[in-house]
Amino acid sequence: MTTLVYVISLNSPWTYLGSARFRTLVKRYGLEVDVRPARFGEVFAETGGLPLPKRSPQRRAYRMMELARWREHLAIPIVLEPKHFPADERNAAHLVIAAQLQGRDALALASEIGRAQWEREENIAVPAVLEAAAERAGLDAAQILRAAPPPEELDRLWSENTRLAVERGVFGAPSYVLETGEIFWGQDRIDFLERALARTVREKN
Repeated sequence: MTTLVYVISLNSPWTYLGSARFRTLVKRYGLEVDVRPARFGEVFAETGGLPLPKRSPQRRAYRMMELARWREHLAIPIVLEPKHFPADERNAAHLVIAAQLQGRDALALASEIGRAQWEREENIAVPAVLEAAAERAGLDAAQILRAAPPPEELDRLWSENTRLAVERGVFGAPSYVLETGEIFWGQDRIDFLERALARTVREKN
């Protein structure tokens, strides 16, 4: 079974826009996915990126154009400027990390958290919003958190994910990292990711 590290920001529209197609690939190729929410403010600081408010007006304007294009192309009804963006993603990251540790469907959970932010315009910092997202993913948030390490340990793991991302060469979300170390950055690189996976299957057979 091929293992793939999936490095994400739970605030990222690009992570959400790619999530359904990525989940399709996971099923198609029988992938084992290590879902790693990271602190992308720190990733940017280490890798030369800029958080959205510090980008030039031209870059911010182009981002909006691209979001509108991809919304139409994928027929995913995202809100381009959701009222709770950017949200404090600490609670969401803790829940996804805990789900991953317990072998639950962290991939579906992360996708539904993205839906809450980008389609439903909900505040993903709010526990009730996360509980509803987990329920849509077929999970019980309260049960996951009861079995989770304490918040301080979840914070440490979130920081560990961030350190791992930088060490692996990740600088943006979403990033899909193969066992070979090859990185595919962005939901618009999923086609290239699939080609690499198909090549890996051919080589193994």
